[in-house]
Amino acid sequence: MMDILTGAPLLLTLKVSALSVLLQFLVGIPVGLYIAGRKGPWRRLADILATLPMIFPPMALGFFLLLLLGRNGPVGGFLLEVFGIKMIFTFWGILFAAFIVGLPFMAKSVQASRRQMDGTLIEAAETLGKGPAAILFRVILPNIRSGVLTGILLAFGRSLGEVGISLILGGNIVGRTETLSLAIYNAVFDGDFQRAAKFSITLSVLAIAVLLLLNGAHYRQGLQKVLEWGRKIRHT
Repeated sequence: MMDILTGAPLLLTLKVSALSVLLQFLVGIPVGLYIAGRKGPWRRLADILATLPMIFPPMALGFFLLLLLGRNGPVGGFLLEVFGIKMIFTFWGILFAAFIVGLPFMAKSVQASRRQMDGTLIEAAETLGKGPAAILFRVILPNIRSGVLTGILLAFGRSLGEVGISLILGGNIVGRTETLSLAIYNAVFDGDFQRAAKFSITLSVLAIAVLLLLNGAHYRQGLQKVLEWGRKIRHT
């Protein structure tokens, strides 16, 4: 039977990462498509905000989010009063931390794929009388699926190793908000290097699995392009 001190951080990390990827998928695709459009002041601002968590110091970002999401903060106070949701030092805090750090990878991957997409496909769909919804689900999303998959894997991998923002928003409470990364920190701080090694190996295995999946996705994408190129050659 898995020891609770070993199993709880792993299960919490997997739960948080899975839910954050779902949120990143739902939010990252529309954000990525929006910032991939023709540039304007609002799109530039959205692009900056979408990229900010990738380059902003995690501890500083965590502090600003603490002020925003705390009991007396404008967002945190509203969520607590209206929905009864306490963000700080709870599961919701570390979920939001994982969501924030992984969102840029999803949005930027979608943005890159959309910009590489052949724009004539959309023009052809519009000529045929297809509406925005049909164009999105039948033309755009199928053609950027490799970017979406890449974004999902990168966001999941980034969420796995989140420390700084989770430490501030989650409070690093053992058995409640202690993820694998924080468990490694706590074990090293306590001088329990055997436990730290166990958590580190577990986290490393998960990260390598994400890397292998990412490489496999790119391999399949490259193979598909080669096959398509071969079919074009045969028909010329």
